[in-house]
Amino acid sequence: MDVAIAAADTAWVLAAMVAVAFMVPGLALFYGGMVSIRSTLNMMMMTIGAVAVMAVLWVLFGYSLTFGDSVGGAGVLGDPLEYLGLRGIMAEPETPGLPPALFAGFLLLFAGITVALVAGGVADRMRFSTWLVFAIVWPVLVFFPVAHWVFAFDSDDGSVTGGWIANNLGAIDLAGGTAIHINAGVATLALVLVLGRRAGFPTISRPHSVPLTFLGAGMLFAGWIGFNAGSAVAAGNTAAVAALNTVVAGLCGALAWMITEQVRAKHPTTLGVASGLVAGLVGITPAAAAVSPLGAIAIGLICGVVCHYAVGLKYRLGYDDSLDVAGLHMVAGIIGTLLIGVIADPASPVGEAGLLFGGGFGQLGAQALATAAVLAYSFTVTLLIAFVLDKTMGLRVTEEDEREGLDKAYHREMAYFQDALEGDGLGTDAVVVTGKEEPEAATAAPPTSST
Repeated sequence: MDVAIAAADTAWVLAAMVAVAFMVPGLALFYGGMVSIRSTLNMMMMTIGAVAVMAVLWVLFGYSLTFGDSVGGAGVLGDPLEYLGLRGIMAEPETPGLPPALFAGFLLLFAGITVALVAGGVADRMRFSTWLVFAIVWPVLVFFPVAHWVFAFDSDDGSVTGGWIANNLGAIDLAGGTAIHINAGVATLALVLVLGRRAGFPTISRPHSVPLTFLGAGMLFAGWIGFNAGSAVAAGNTAAVAALNTVVAGLCGALAWMITEQVRAKHPTTLGVASGLVAGLVGITPAAAAVSPLGAIAIGLICGVVCHYAVGLKYRLGYDDSLDVAGLHMVAGIIGTLLIGVIADPASPVGEAGLLFGGGFGQLGAQALATAAVLAYSFTVTLLIAFVLDKTMGLRVTEEDEREGLDKAYHREMAYFQDALEGDGLGTDAVVVTGKEEPEAATAAPPTSST
């Protein structure tokens, strides 16, 4: 046995890595069920395509940009040459701990899923080739820098300088409330503003398979335990608390959305429950090791209710975030990140006290500044990326391709046989609306939502 490898920790993070990998097809199914039957495979291809591109970027220089020694000690960007090509990653750890290759592989999946989340906002209308270019450019200019800010910690001996949010500001973010969810959510908002709305918005094609989406939500729920608890990078109490809080917050988010729909519309929906589940999971992501189980209940309930209303803002404001990435990931990410400053429990593994536990406003201020910085940077740079891609390659598919569906236009295949398209109205253009604000012209239907 390799004496320098902590066997129990390694086994746990290996298992967590498998769970997070399970989230990739989970997200593909989740998104795929919510789009038109004629664009199902395109949605799945956008998801796996983003993660596949990230695998190359991460090995070449992405890991180094994220976890390399901060250039100039400013805490803004890691040294792109330090781990170029994951140089030295196969060496055994010098002190008992995780194999470096395992840590790199685990975080690779985090990075890939972050980009894939954005695909939900541009469903049914973005060129596949442009999407793949976006999946290259956006991580380099946005995700890797922000991930360095949040995830790269100074070394104990002072030889390595990490990111400014993690070290200088001292904001708490266990698994990516800022770097992943707020980052992807606000980037989606910027991208859809340049891309434009789907034809016929605010009425849209109905989700073609709610069971498919619910299956994807279940896969995400299971994988999220590895996502959050695996971020403890050790098999110990922090992982156990994070796992418990993740389960509690996710289920409370589903419950809150269900109750809100019952009160408002008199009929809770399966798609709404799936959305509430994801809202609660997003909210607890930064806070899973910093709050008590009661705090996890509060985060889940608040995210479920607030996000239910937030997804309807696109109808009031006129932007088309197809599957409500901003309404769920950005909003719930903000809620979870800020609530750490309010309800962080000093008895938790993190050991920080929030405002309600006598900690004062210091931690809340750090959480707010981290949130504002990620929102401003990601939105501004993503807007510029989208504008350049639109002027050079073009973001939008043709009207004909959008009308006929992107599966046939870009992939020359269909998710279902032709006879299935002709039965039960699946191939029709029947429409419902999603979220809170229903356009006056739309026919009455159960409000639906998504991530």
